[in-house]
Amino acid sequence: MKILFFDVRDEEEKILKQSCEYNNRNCGNGCECLLFPQRLDSQTLITEEMSNADIISCFTFSRVGADVLKNFPKLKLIALRSVGFNHIDIEYCKQNGISVVNSKGYGNVTVAEYAFALIFDVRRKVSRAYMNMKNEHLEKDSYQGYELFSSTIGLIGTGAIGAEAARIAHGIGMNILAYDIYPNEELTKKYGVKYVALDELLRNSDIVSLHSPLTKDNFHLINDEKLRLMKRSSIIVNTARGELIDTKALYDALAENRIFGAGLDVLEAENMLTQPQKQWDFDYLDSETVRQTLLNERLLKLRNVVVTPHVAFNTYEAQERILNITMNNINSFFNGEIKNSVF
Repeated sequence: MKILFFDVRDEEEKILKQSCEYNNRNCGNGCECLLFPQRLDSQTLITEEMSNADIISCFTFSRVGADVLKNFPKLKLIALRSVGFNHIDIEYCKQNGISVVNSKGYGNVTVAEYAFALIFDVRRKVSRAYMNMKNEHLEKDSYQGYELFSSTIGLIGTGAIGAEAARIAHGIGMNILAYDIYPNEELTKKYGVKYVALDELLRNSDIVSLHSPLTKDNFHLINDEKLRLMKRSSIIVNTARGELIDTKALYDALAENRIFGAGLDVLEAENMLTQPQKQWDFDYLDSETVRQTLLNERLLKLRNVVVTPHVAFNTYEAQERILNITMNNINSFFNGEIKNSVF
């Protein structure tokens, strides 16, 4: 068995090597693990040594389409070190007998907590006050914000992460609205969550927080029409997937002060910001990517937005859980069992 790990950060390397050594001792056919810090995408040079991989493991920074997957004719499993899987060509995998498993449950608390970090920051203008203090340019009259206690939060998606967000919101003393095609009655009983239609949630929420996976049906779920339903004093927070929000529509709403602010850990075409060398790789770019990159650059210049580089998942505890779940998924595959399949 040959396993390729992409998107490997320095702090992951030691743990993965130890796990691979364990697998090598316990895999009857012998295992070979190759670790790569770079992402896996259409620009990755696939060597002959790599092409006969049985298993690939990657994070959300990789972009694994059919053009990439066709380079791995022996591939049997993609073990994601993430919950989201929209960066993988699932249809190709289904058609070619490739199982795809994720690290479900690793970051429920971690991501929900980060959403609230952004909520506190945007509602109370923490980053702006800090940067002004650091630059000795105080604007004391511009730091007025809003309390969270007794305000209304609207949760779009109440799966595992959304449920944790509801728990935190309840502890703060917030009113909780939610939109989900599969309502969770337990959340209503425990935290008083009230399920409503999306438009009603947007009209009545002081904070809108996205916790939905990206599907073909909810691309640009939040568009210009939806943003115009929100209060002028409201904010929107996204720690899920950038493509859930139409970036141009959000930019216009923020630039025109139609909403109070936004906290974004994810963006459309975010690789262009988190991997800046790609901006000069003309083989990698297309017109839509260029458009989104320019929009993101303009978004970053606004005073009422806080943007972070897709790091809501990144705690010591979550990292350990990710690697444990990933290696358990791989070991289960060795034993003929598919755990945490995404389809």
